[in-house]
Amino acid sequence: MPKFHYIALDQNGQEVAGELDASNEAEAINLLRQSQLYPTQVAQEGKGDAAVKKKAKTTAAKGGKGKTVKAGANAKVKAKALMVFTRQLATLIDSGLPLLRGLTVLSRQEPNPIMKSTIATLADNVQTGSTFSETLTQFPRIFNKLYVNMVKAGELGGVLEIVLNRLAEYQEKAQKLKNKVLAAMIYPIVVMVIAVLILVFLMLVIVPKFEKIFEEMLGDKNKLPTLTKYVIGFSRWMGDNFIFLGIGVAVIVIGWRLFAATAGGRRAIDGWMLKMPLFGDVQRKTAISRFTRTLGTLVTSGVPILQALNITRETAGNAIVSESIVKVHDAVKEGESMVAPLEASPVFPPMVISMVDVGEETGQLPEMLLKIADVYEDEVDNSVTALTSMLEPIMIVVLALVVGTIVLALFLPLIEVIKQLSTGAGGGG
Repeated sequence: MPKFHYIALDQNGQEVAGELDASNEAEAINLLRQSQLYPTQVAQEGKGDAAVKKKAKTTAAKGGKGKTVKAGANAKVKAKALMVFTRQLATLIDSGLPLLRGLTVLSRQEPNPIMKSTIATLADNVQTGSTFSETLTQFPRIFNKLYVNMVKAGELGGVLEIVLNRLAEYQEKAQKLKNKVLAAMIYPIVVMVIAVLILVFLMLVIVPKFEKIFEEMLGDKNKLPTLTKYVIGFSRWMGDNFIFLGIGVAVIVIGWRLFAATAGGRRAIDGWMLKMPLFGDVQRKTAISRFTRTLGTLVTSGVPILQALNITRETAGNAIVSESIVKVHDAVKEGESMVAPLEASPVFPPMVISMVDVGEETGQLPEMLLKIADVYEDEVDNSVTALTSMLEPIMIVVLALVVGTIVLALFLPLIEVIKQLSTGAGGGG
């Protein structure tokens, strides 16, 4: 009987390794499962088992157990890892593979240790009779309420593969939108940080050196141009108060975070972000796209409208938008239209309200919401491109003015020195 080398997870999530006799790989896996082990790698001796044997020896050298990550309730993974898992699982189920088999396959090939352990736990729970949606609730920081409720609706409707495809599409578009907004926000921040670092370097290193040169060559400080005096004065002030400036910046950052952690502070900041020059338009369009995409995806997947609105409120990402969704929820609960609370909100433009109104009247609200999301994702793309094109020359001009002013202030006294040298040379002749 052939011999198989294996690496598996025990009930405590620890990695174990060893070997067993079985007629084929499927039997080896079944034997391991009967022993309360979840295999991650199984290879027949002499057939591609080199890597497994090497890892098995390493594990055995550590006392029979290797270091592995056990995913608990607080486990968290990056959005990209979850997005890839959802898309792959949707593809496998859509191809006719049973859910349990799909989870088993994905667990074997998953490179992320936390996600790997999570998928293994999902597979074990599904095998013992739990529903997929019930199992997902064990990992709230990986699978949010939107994810769980959509899967639950898919299970009840017998269309899990369709719902998973919608989820994967939703995650991909949400990630794409997030990357666009981050690109728009990061660019000016990076330029500003560079500008500040250049300014600090010039003020604390370059200007003091020039000040000593001016003292040696001109002697009388009153001979310095007014602009140079101001720059040197500012340089001294920065040097004398540098520690206090650093403390001040730290206090401002910590105070800002504490303020943002409060409900009133979060609301004020989110309201200000929607009204920001240049960036406010991008924030508004992003909020509209996220709201319509989330609500449309949930309702299309069979989640009840009131429950979908509650989930959308929690994932809105903006306190002002969340308040508007609460009012929409209350209106729908009373049997009223969504239009009135949307009109009262400062976020949603007339076009969005009109499209929602048409969607309600024709009974095609989910489809209309997804169309709005598509339109506004394109709007965000265009706005980000325009914003970047506008900010680039503005930042360059601002940086040039700051650096140019300092350079001019340092060269004006040199011109005076050259004049004096020229006068002295002429008088000597």
